[in-house]
Amino acid sequence: MDAGSLSSLNCNSTYKCPLQEQFHRRRKTRENMFPLKLIPGFVGQIHSQPISHGLRLCSLHADQRRKGKENPSVLSPSIEAYLKLLANTFHMNRGRILAFKNKPPTPVELTPREFLSPVRQFKPSKPKQHIPQTPERTLDAPDIIDDYYLNLLDWGSSNILAIGLGSTVHFWDGSNGSTSELVTVDDENGPVTSISWAADGQHIAIGLNNSDVQLWILQLINWYLRTLRGGHQSRVGSLAWNNHILTTGGRDGKIINNDVRVRSHIVETYRGHHQEVCGLKWSASGQQLASGGNDNMLYIWDRSMSSSNSRSQWLHRLEDHTAAVKALAWCPFQSNLLASGGGGNDLCIRFWNTHTGACLNTVDTGSQVCALLWNKKERELLSSHGFSQNQLTLWKYPSMVKITELTGHTSRVLFMAQSPDGCTVVTAAGDETLKFWNVFGTTPEVKNAAPKELFPHFSRIR
Repeated sequence: MDAGSLSSLNCNSTYKCPLQEQFHRRRKTRENMFPLKLIPGFVGQIHSQPISHGLRLCSLHADQRRKGKENPSVLSPSIEAYLKLLANTFHMNRGRILAFKNKPPTPVELTPREFLSPVRQFKPSKPKQHIPQTPERTLDAPDIIDDYYLNLLDWGSSNILAIGLGSTVHFWDGSNGSTSELVTVDDENGPVTSISWAADGQHIAIGLNNSDVQLWILQLINWYLRTLRGGHQSRVGSLAWNNHILTTGGRDGKIINNDVRVRSHIVETYRGHHQEVCGLKWSASGQQLASGGNDNMLYIWDRSMSSSNSRSQWLHRLEDHTAAVKALAWCPFQSNLLASGGGGNDLCIRFWNTHTGACLNTVDTGSQVCALLWNKKERELLSSHGFSQNQLTLWKYPSMVKITELTGHTSRVLFMAQSPDGCTVVTAAGDETLKFWNVFGTTPEVKNAAPKELFPHFSRIR
């Protein structure tokens, strides 16, 4: 070999011989593949090695295992631990895939539950109520008396509507739309001034202009029972039932409780009004009676305080109204809540807590309040009015926001009554018409049930 070749070889390599360089490279590779002892912190070194390096080690480990079966050799514990760690690191142990594990530890809550505000659960909103703006039916009501202080319309639980037209009481059957006549009183006793059904829908009371009150029962034929006399000195313009007690209010200012089961029917007399009693309503419990009069007074009477010898029997004497109080309605969802409406010089609906006598709210309606009805299913109140629009107004309670106004009558809407299912309201006005309004929802299918007998021993009266 010439000198030039030797010199060039010596310049390109630090080793004296190419074979020596190749030997040293192989030696370094083997040392990197087989560390003889574990170094502290080797886990971090394992993860820092390339994946191909780990795979080569695992492959070599498998070759060692195969050789061990034929030519067994013992590996040091450090190498066994190192190779096991490599297998776990590169997922060589596939036996744990989709295997069950112990339940993970419960995470630590940074904020205790008692300091967290509860999640509000929103109820699905109800569909918006559709209220027809026109009556579904209109009937003629000739000879109806246009008198604010009378009560000439009532709808019984047997689905029979009764109305007083002049001196005659007429029936309209809500189940088939048929009409009939109950009675026509003599001119010297009439006209009819008030009508009220008992809760059973079979007994009806009729107040007359001559101060008498007639009682009738509906069976196979309309059957006259008796006449209550001697209680009042002038016309009976308001009536209210409380089980077997019929309460009557007259132009003489007296309120009388009559037990219709006995001959001597007058059992209690309430004295407070100084003018005609034009509104009477018993609470659902039968414990409290509300009365309104032409003296602008509203009284709350309690049966436990009644005594025929006392002149201060009322529970509350309420003087807020500035006109006659005829419209009265007990709330169906709050037993001690009463709504009252005032006449032409008052124009207000007032709400009362009858336990305390406090006035809870006053709403100026802008027109004479003739009648009030609560919705039996929703928190709504319906009022009927006189001049100037003669409208019906549906209110949302307790906000008293107007939901809608219904017009159609051409005279003040003096009387209102509610169907037994609570959906339909009938109105009667001085324009001599009856109008039926679907204001409280659709009518459900109601199965006919035998009426409960309210007075089982009525026929024994002598």
